[in-house]
Amino acid sequence: MSPSQIIDDAKQKLQTVVTHYQSELKKVRTGRAHAAMLDSVMVEAYGTPMPLNQVATVTAPEAQLLQITPFDPNNLQAIASAIRDNQSLGFNPMDDGRVVRVPVPALTEERRRELVKLLGGKVEDCMISLRSVRHAAMGAIDSAKKDKLIGEDEAKRMSAQIDEAMTKTKNEVEAAAKAKEAEIMTI
Repeated sequence: MSPSQIIDDAKQKLQTVVTHYQSELKKVRTGRAHAAMLDSVMVEAYGTPMPLNQVATVTAPEAQLLQITPFDPNNLQAIASAIRDNQSLGFNPMDDGRVVRVPVPALTEERRRELVKLLGGKVEDCMISLRSVRHAAMGAIDSAKKDKLIGEDEAKRMSAQIDEAMTKTKNEVEAAAKAKEAEIMTI
């Protein structure tokens, strides 16, 4: 692998970790209702489990309400029971024969603190993944140096570039975590 490929590969992997982390952040509930809250729900439709967004449209018409409109009205009961059965969400959906309405209860102080702890765990998981990418890139640099593909100065320059990309990515993750924590704790 060429020196520029090592750097580009590491930067791309770091960005992939951040993208995954941001998608995980969307799943952490805040005080407001948003469609991404139901991304993890799998609905038994047509005999197979399918993601909710493939069998219905999810909207948030109000701050404390989600509305699910199924593409096929026959899936209405399956959607309601899939949301009800997902204990991690803690929602109690209601259907009126056309749409499923899911009231999103306000968060208690205790629940907000639990969500902040959960957020801390997601941040730590992301940091572990970032360090793993950095470790792999540094290993590739050492191996290239050992194989005489690059010199000592080139290896130091590349290591500095990896560390710079790592610091930038780490700051981005921490900023996103701070923003999400503020969003969770805001009543």
